[in-house]
Amino acid sequence: MDIIVDESLYDLRLDAYLAQKFDKTRNHFDILIKDGKVTVNDIVVKKSSYKTRINDNITIIDDDKNELDVLPQDIPLNIVFEDDDILIIDKERGMVVHPANGHSDNTLVNAIMFHCKDRLSTINGTVRPGIVHRIDKDTSGILCICKNDISHNFIQKQFKEHTNHRKYKAIVKGNLKEKSGTIEQSIGRDRNNRLRFAVDKNGKNAITKYKVLESFNGYDYIECELLTGRTHQIRVHMKHLGHPLLGDTLYGGHDKMFKDIEGQILHAYYLDFIHPSTKEKVVFQSNLPIYFENILSKLKDI
Repeated sequence: MDIIVDESLYDLRLDAYLAQKFDKTRNHFDILIKDGKVTVNDIVVKKSSYKTRINDNITIIDDDKNELDVLPQDIPLNIVFEDDDILIIDKERGMVVHPANGHSDNTLVNAIMFHCKDRLSTINGTVRPGIVHRIDKDTSGILCICKNDISHNFIQKQFKEHTNHRKYKAIVKGNLKEKSGTIEQSIGRDRNNRLRFAVDKNGKNAITKYKVLESFNGYDYIECELLTGRTHQIRVHMKHLGHPLLGDTLYGGHDKMFKDIEGQILHAYYLDFIHPSTKEKVVFQSNLPIYFENILSKLKDI
């Protein structure tokens, strides 16, 4: 279950906050926290003394009444690279990264549990083993999976401190006035729609660099680099500029020219970081998938 901390109740110890929200004892939640069953903004927090902040996204991974039974499944994976520490996956569009209540199978986690057996990091609990970072279901591209906790902590620190690089390619509606730029707008949960995020001065700092790669009649093909890693960051920032991603009905509605597209046209094509064992920089890239190439071809004919 997910909870968003709002202005009515914040700056409390994590166990105290959850106790007030659910009318249970602090000790109940202290045990869950120490067992690694509570995340804040997708990071496991094992200290009950953590002070809650406005717009914190708190998830109880494994409450005593709601334990997900996540099982390995033999699902094909597009493996880009693999060694004893990491597994780099080129995720297909349409695949959910990790299980949630009501969706416990056919996810990337089910697939990597089958492939890696018991060789996955445990930092993010039993529902998200090995998962360092996520991309949305309809976003395709590069993901890093960790096989042990040492590697996970080493790489996660780079993501947290933004010392690595993540680049995406996307198609947006309309033609951008500025062909390159940096969007620095804080992001928080949309108060009118819990499924969405929005630019919010009280949200978390978010920075996206973008540049136009090619312009078409009413559409731009762009590259984006994340300098922070907020949920839906590229989708929210491009909507803020007035140029939502093609296919992104959550933030931009349906498109008259591409009525059959379901989901944002967004591909995570580049990832680099320092390898946990070799301590050398590694770079992983993914070619544009066929669905993306087909849309570009259609745009060239408009």
